[in-house]
Amino acid sequence: MDNIKKIELYRKGILLEYFTVAYNVFEGLISIGAGLVAGSVALVGFGLDSFIESISGGVLIWRLKNHSNDSEREEKIEQRAIKYVAYSFFILALYVAYEAIKKLYFREMPEGSLVGIVIATLSIIIMPILASQKRKVGEKIESRALIADSRETTACVYLSITLLLGLLLNYFLGWWWADPVVSLIIVGFLIKEGCELLEREEDSDV
Repeated sequence: MDNIKKIELYRKGILLEYFTVAYNVFEGLISIGAGLVAGSVALVGFGLDSFIESISGGVLIWRLKNHSNDSEREEKIEQRAIKYVAYSFFILALYVAYEAIKKLYFREMPEGSLVGIVIATLSIIIMPILASQKRKVGEKIESRALIADSRETTACVYLSITLLLGLLLNYFLGWWWADPVVSLIIVGFLIKEGCELLEREEDSDV
């Protein structure tokens, strides 16, 4: 790959991450606001996940802007970026687990949230396209960090589907417990993704 083509791909990767940050800040603010109004821990957790993804996007912007021809320096930056992305999964999982268990124990019943249903649906439409583009660029420039971030974006799609299911069950059937139960499913998914990301990075070092 010639140098000009590689620079163009890095620029595309940076633009994708800027979009990730901007969209997730918007999504996070709306989701947390709607979740607090409705008392939905799943929706608040989803909003926090959006902010975690924004941080992850910021890390990737830093990583892509700091690429160089020094392979050793490049590898150190890459490894650091991947670890930041992985740890972000665990931080979010702790919060969502705490809130979900508290909701179940005290039987705190969330209200239905039409806004939450709309934002989850929007995420299901946008995120697969974004994840696909990140993965393609990551593979071309051989960036494990960008490929890992594309997996986090894909995780957001699954989270959105799970969230939408819980919100619909609560909104139309009044199943209040669906919200915290869905949240615990999200926790399991987050921990799994974080562990797999660290394992893949350890395997690549062998």
